Amino acid sequence: MRAVTWQGKRDVRVENVPDPEIQEPTDAVIRVTSTGLCGSDLHLYEVLTPFMTPGDILGHEPIGIVEEVGAGVPDLQAGDRVVVPFQIACGNCWMCLTGLPTQCETTQVHSEGMGAALFGYTRLYGAVPGAQAEYLRVPQAQYGPIKVPEGPPDDRFVYLSDVLPTAWQAVAYADVPQGGSIAVLGLGPIGDMACRVAQVKGAGRVFGVDLVPERLDRARSRGVETYDLRSFDNEKELVAAIRDETDGRGPDAVIDAVGTEAHGSAAAKLAQQASAMLPRKLGGPLAERFSVDRLAALYTAIDLVRRGGTISLSGVYGGMADPLPMLTLFDKQIQMRMGQANVRRWTDDIIPYLTDEDPLGVEDFATHRVPLSQAPHAYEMFQRKQDGAVKVLMQP
Repeated sequence: MRAVTWQGKRDVRVENVPDPEIQEPTDAVIRVTSTGLCGSDLHLYEVLTPFMTPGDILGHEPIGIVEEVGAGVPDLQAGDRVVVPFQIACGNCWMCLTGLPTQCETTQVHSEGMGAALFGYTRLYGAVPGAQAEYLRVPQAQYGPIKVPEGPPDDRFVYLSDVLPTAWQAVAYADVPQGGSIAVLGLGPIGDMACRVAQVKGAGRVFGVDLVPERLDRARSRGVETYDLRSFDNEKELVAAIRDETDGRGPDAVIDAVGTEAHGSAAAKLAQQASAMLPRKLGGPLAERFSVDRLAALYTAIDLVRRGGTISLSGVYGGMADPLPMLTLFDKQIQMRMGQANVRRWTDDIIPYLTDEDPLGVEDFATHRVPLSQAPHAYEMFQRKQDGAVKVLMQP
């Protein structure tokens, strides 16, 4: 089959690789019909290269048709249309039953001290072959795949794999009171969708911050009060402007949908680049023990949120030596919640919104649809924020 493989920093290629096969009774194999390019894929493209191996198959946002199932998968059969969550979880362990499948005790990557295995996401999360491919082996298929009806386009359901539950959890963790206010930092796919979820869940005012014109325009067209970071001399001015709209307090909650690849901190950027350029045997241990993030977005969130408010982190951070303003966090009584989205925890809440009325705007959410063969161009375009790229779907 054809698949998108990682070959080095900013080097992805579409290559012929062996077809996946059933290996365990709880496996399934699906034929992928659409697969997303995620902002966290760019971390592999740019920052997390010490944890990658040439030939790794990328991607974790698929929808497709079941081709084959193992004997231990009673609720799926060939021909079913399914969305596959980005994490691999059993559904039966204590963590899964508690609503934390991203911490699944069956698939935790104990050798790396990490949580549940993920599709297409570094050795830290199991180096499981990913979904930017013609076919995908799905472990723990007795629990993971979400059956969806035939008929509507892939776009209606594909975001159940990642974008929708990640945005939904970000808003749930933000705990915005009915009619309250929330600011979303970063209007890429997750931030954009988090704004939409906050609106349908009853937030009174939604502020969106970015510096890419097309992303600001998209959010503004759906009623988000947008702030262009380029219009301010510094983050303090941005914070003051939003505080002025919230009785001088700041919003009730802030979602950081940016993560580590924010602007700012030239020193942190240099450290990231240095570890990525070292041989993997050296760069991996260095990144694991001494890595730092570019924390501009998180620092802004801490400054912006009102006292007693909540910060919800959905942007990916990976630093082990990050300096945090603990005095400010403590003094302001800020609550922080974070983590990979627990996909199956939220899907039953989300599916009622995936209707013909399309209140979340999923069917025109993608800005670009390209064949899998154009994956290298799609990665470059998305990483450079060219051609208005916000969300890219690929068709094998």
